[in-house]
Amino acid sequence: MKICIVTDAWRPQVNGVVVTLSNLIAAGEKLGHEFVVIGPDQFHTIAAPSYPEIRLALTSPKAVGELIRAHRPDHIHIATEGPLGVAASYWCPRNGELFTTSYHTRFPEYVEARWPIPAAWSYAALRRFHSGSAGLMVATQTLADDLSARGFQRPMLWPRGVDQTLFRPVEDLPTELKSLPRPFFLYCGRVAPEKNIEAFLTLDLPGSKIVVGDGPSRLPLQERFPKALFVGVKARHNLAPYYSAADVFVFPSRTDTFGNVMIEALACGAPVAAFPVPGPIDVITDPRVGLLSEDLRAACLGALQLSRADCRAHAARYTWPESARIFIDNIFRARAAALTRRASA
Repeated sequence: MKICIVTDAWRPQVNGVVVTLSNLIAAGEKLGHEFVVIGPDQFHTIAAPSYPEIRLALTSPKAVGELIRAHRPDHIHIATEGPLGVAASYWCPRNGELFTTSYHTRFPEYVEARWPIPAAWSYAALRRFHSGSAGLMVATQTLADDLSARGFQRPMLWPRGVDQTLFRPVEDLPTELKSLPRPFFLYCGRVAPEKNIEAFLTLDLPGSKIVVGDGPSRLPLQERFPKALFVGVKARHNLAPYYSAADVFVFPSRTDTFGNVMIEALACGAPVAAFPVPGPIDVITDPRVGLLSEDLRAACLGALQLSRADCRAHAARYTWPESARIFIDNIFRARAAALTRRASA
């Protein structure tokens, strides 16, 4: 099968969507499928508001449709709800093309955190966007249930994976950490308002707090929390030493749909401390590998006692080949159901 993925999040961006799609394609190709990507790198772009490193395509449904036609795919998957996704979702039904979509990011909560726009308004817009999809792929059952309750149709589970060759225990301690007192409490990800990093940095914890990543909140947070170490962005092949060094991986976000970084940290042996919210409650399903509590400090301190071997074993359940297999199976099932609905209409 030849699959065209339309996505507003693509290289050289560094985020969970790009990681997911890159690993999907690599694993899917090994299963014998072909992928083509229509991303912002193929258009003139402008910077996203408050995220200058994210480029938004300046395009139209016609332009995106011409690229889709040129690729002659067997199926179209629209991965994001940005300009490219909107253009593709407009073009596909008007040209007889079935498509699936995915829900990676809680945009309504992100938007509400920045501007006075109620989340309910954004959810209404997203519901319209996904309404034409033959299947809406989501990472967890919790998210599927939440979206269904909000009126979204045809959710399908698409779990994530972790590269066990890239994320594994590493003994070498990063140079920046060698002079810091133990224990190490680590956050890794975008440094942005929706990640709720202040909830971690304000905790009264022993040892050291370490932040890996960059984003619009980095400089303000560095000024407010000078005792925390901000090491900036690290290439994915350089992340394992930081995860491995962590005595606890802290995931303070309340809005992520999944949180790939949690299983990356677990694969390196770091137990997780997080709030009991969607994402963490779907990943940390075993109390031996992480603690979830509204008292994040208690979760951090309790996680210090957990087994690193159990963490690695838990992460081994998440593989990209299985994720890709489920993605492809979802496409076949979604197309078959959509064709049945067309025939009976």
